[in-house]
Amino acid sequence: MNRGETGRLIAETGVVPKKSKGQNFLIDDRVAARQVDFAEISRDDRVLEVGPGLGILTSKLIERSDDVSCVEIDDILADHIESTYGEKLRLIRGDAVKVPFPPFDVFVSNLPYSVSTPIIFKLLEHDFRKAVVMVQKEFADRMIADVGGPDYSRLTVNLFYKADCRLLEKVPRSRFKPQPKVDSAVVEIVPRPAPFEVRDETTFFRVTEVTFNHRRKKIGTSLRAAKMIREDWNIPFLDSRVEELRPSEIAEIANSVFLCGKERRS
Repeated sequence: MNRGETGRLIAETGVVPKKSKGQNFLIDDRVAARQVDFAEISRDDRVLEVGPGLGILTSKLIERSDDVSCVEIDDILADHIESTYGEKLRLIRGDAVKVPFPPFDVFVSNLPYSVSTPIIFKLLEHDFRKAVVMVQKEFADRMIADVGGPDYSRLTVNLFYKADCRLLEKVPRSRFKPQPKVDSAVVEIVPRPAPFEVRDETTFFRVTEVTFNHRRKKIGTSLRAAKMIREDWNIPFLDSRVEELRPSEIAEIANSVFLCGKERRS
């Protein structure tokens, strides 16, 4: 698929790319082919794609797997995917943030920019072997950021807790139609056991959220304001800022919060 063919499909389907839905269609077949190669799909793999759009990835996924599912919210694009690929895939119409995902082994997607964060968090709740996603370059930088850097974030910590994540390829904005204002990147996510102990995931995720929402404040200030701790609790790193701490140290805070709360409840 190239710019001319993409333009033809846009005209034929009558779809009007919407910024609100992050609809910027990849027009470089070589990039799409590399994405699918990165995913290392076998014929028996259950593959899930979110936001197939005009089908540049979809056409390659069905060549690799006999079990491909796509989730598409746009009725016009869903009609196009259904009429083009028919029984070669399972089409799920709806909002990928809200509809249940079917079981899958591999996740491959050019994620709509508007839903990258909720889709990544939802992805991490599932059991899968590998994900290869295209996201905004700035978002990719947050996924793989180092402690103390400006891109280090809640997303970084939650991803590191669940998986290994690495940037595979940068993709210029010129490879999309309509052309977005920023470049993109292809990122690999491979689930693995957590490299540190977490006593209670709910507490860990909540501590991470609260502290990064106020990343310039001391951790003690943020947790007290959220009524997560009491003055007499022995919690580490309360005078630190979350952007200075490794994920394992954030887990130490969360474990202490959970254990102190448990003792208080018992």
